[in-house]
Amino acid sequence: MSQPPKTKANAGKLNIGIVGATGMVGEVFLELLTERNFPVDKLKLFASDRSKGQTRDFKPGAGEPVRKITIDVLERGCFEGLDLVFFSSGDDISKEWAPLAVQEGAYAVDNSAAFRMDDSIALVVPEVNGHLLKKDKPVIVANPNCSTIQLVVALKPLLTDFGLDSVHVASYQAVSGAGKAGQEELLAQTKAWAAGEDSPAPQTFPHAIAMNCVPQIGSFNAQGFCSEEVKIMKETKKILGRTDFRVSAFTVRVPAWNAHSEAVWVRLKKEVDHAQVIASLKKQSGLVVEDDPAKSVYPTAVAYDGKDPVAVGRIHQDPEDLQTWMMWVVADNLRKGAALNGIQIAERIFDIN
Repeated sequence: MSQPPKTKANAGKLNIGIVGATGMVGEVFLELLTERNFPVDKLKLFASDRSKGQTRDFKPGAGEPVRKITIDVLERGCFEGLDLVFFSSGDDISKEWAPLAVQEGAYAVDNSAAFRMDDSIALVVPEVNGHLLKKDKPVIVANPNCSTIQLVVALKPLLTDFGLDSVHVASYQAVSGAGKAGQEELLAQTKAWAAGEDSPAPQTFPHAIAMNCVPQIGSFNAQGFCSEEVKIMKETKKILGRTDFRVSAFTVRVPAWNAHSEAVWVRLKKEVDHAQVIASLKKQSGLVVEDDPAKSVYPTAVAYDGKDPVAVGRIHQDPEDLQTWMMWVVADNLRKGAALNGIQIAERIFDIN
């Protein structure tokens, strides 16, 4: 469906929709549209029936007044006139409504798992495989799993320069990955622990998360892998465009507020030295190297909460296997792990910045 013509006043600006606008990722989308001076003309926000009629403030950019946007619900025709829709809701919502957004003329950038492993749909981290984005007509573009995004940003230069033989990753994932309910549960349990009171029963996580680590994110399959691990293992190969290396993942929910951390073992195709690995990582767009362990310099979840780049540190060689390197990878899962990556996809599609 063709879009209405742009006027002089809104030339170069885009009509945007956000589905799931009242969730944590949806709120970060709103923040980032302002922070990145994204060229927004019309903005429509969508959420569930219980949020209908609520409003959210949006500041389009420098010198422009704050707009008060009313929350709408999804209905046929709601995407007409939009250029782009960010989906930050469940798989079922995305499966039903993302194709309709495309039919009504908008690109659909989907943060759910609904389309990630569909061979006909690009799964994109712009710094890694942004060349897959199509600009000729609206399509669905899948935004990867948060833990996968930060992993592939760190792996891409190593794959390019040295080749990958295998990747093993253990994740330490913040409660923000489970949304507002996850953070509220951690806060309530921590307050109870500090007061010497009985902890509220877990609702969001399978066990208490305060003062604890839970080695389960999602449901388990017959092989003993939870769904978060399966996402990392499958998505990593699709994004990197290679199947000739092995990926194994073990995911853990930890009582960190925001930003995910990963311990990664990477076996390269050849033996290289520390300087070569550092040089390779430093040239990767979107990746910051903080690596001076003698001075306790390495990225942490607290330090990267609210920051855009993926960070890597504690880069060292396995003395038992000189082709294996170990590193610590950290990123804000609500920003680069979700909303920021989605906006960067849109910036590539529409040649913004």
